Amino acid sequence: MRIASFNVENLFERPKAMDPDEGDAEDRATALAAQAEVAGLLDRTSYDGVEDRILELLGICGVLRDDEGGRYVRLRKIRGQLLRRPRTGDVQLVAHGRGDWVGWVELKTIQVRAAATQNTARVIDELDADVLTVVEADNRPGLLLFSAATLLQVGGRPYEQVMLVEGNDLRGIDVGILARPGYPLREIRTHVFDTDAEGVIFSRDCCEYHLDTPQGQRLVVMANHFKSKGYSAPGDPIGAKRRARQAIRVKEIYQALLEEGIELIAIAGDLNDDPDSAALQQLLTLPNLTDISEHDDFEWNGRLGTYGSGNRSDKIDYILLSDALFAKATGGGVFRKGVWRGSRTKDPWEIFPTLQARQEEASDHAAVWADLEDL
Repeated sequence: MRIASFNVENLFERPKAMDPDEGDAEDRATALAAQAEVAGLLDRTSYDGVEDRILELLGICGVLRDDEGGRYVRLRKIRGQLLRRPRTGDVQLVAHGRGDWVGWVELKTIQVRAAATQNTARVIDELDADVLTVVEADNRPGLLLFSAATLLQVGGRPYEQVMLVEGNDLRGIDVGILARPGYPLREIRTHVFDTDAEGVIFSRDCCEYHLDTPQGQRLVVMANHFKSKGYSAPGDPIGAKRRARQAIRVKEIYQALLEEGIELIAIAGDLNDDPDSAALQQLLTLPNLTDISEHDDFEWNGRLGTYGSGNRSDKIDYILLSDALFAKATGGGVFRKGVWRGSRTKDPWEIFPTLQARQEEASDHAAVWADLEDL
């Protein structure tokens, strides 16, 4: 069988601020950081002590004086009042906490190019995985539509099992799974509510998908998407701390599954940090857990990373296997055909003929796969 993981970077819509063609990169990063921070502040029971910061962040987002005024962000109001906007003078925060109004700040979205979505389908078709972890999927209806229609458009075979549990990220970047009927999905365990002393742990989820194998064994795929370091402060201290907390919790969940007697476990997804990072060490150094890239027959396909230009420091996508599962591995690799490389890339990799520009790339992540036998 083949297990794979692929960060698809949204299938049909993505936040405008996450599209490289939509304005200056620094402006987009600023808007993403401001939206994330103010969304957290606006969910507080009381706004005491953070009133000025809320107003400042709404200004950065461009929605202080106009709900639709931001290039990348809009303010949604359903009931109650958040702001008073006089014709002259300063805007005032009139809500005292979350209970005074119903609404949120959201990122504006744009349509993903049809060519990019079709190239995403080509990646998944050529991978031909029996079980595929999908990262940054829009939602389950979108994932169902993609499987049923777009895969067919490129000559692929739709997946019979399509599942996604909505996670903690409001931008529509969730983790899901596609599986063939030979591996029936029997149980789902979400961890969106897991907390520690710092609060909610997972930026998205560490969703456990429990499947049966043709030989009647239980296989658990833990689908993950750790905190990004793309829009954090220089040095990424906050993001690194969050990823460390996530790695610790994944380790705990993994060890609890082993204690249940489940031996076949794969931790798959985008962990958003390289193997040498301090943030991931508690997970990556477990003696009974091995990255498929350590297999003797792993195919790197020209580079040692999985993101962007494929540098070693950009090895951020993983399939980690329990001892019992790694013992069944026959190989694996990195699939890069859907990643744009331009004309000046050193040691260029093969790409689809249909990939003619960066805007048409399936994703800026390569897919990763692991082949296994006797399941």
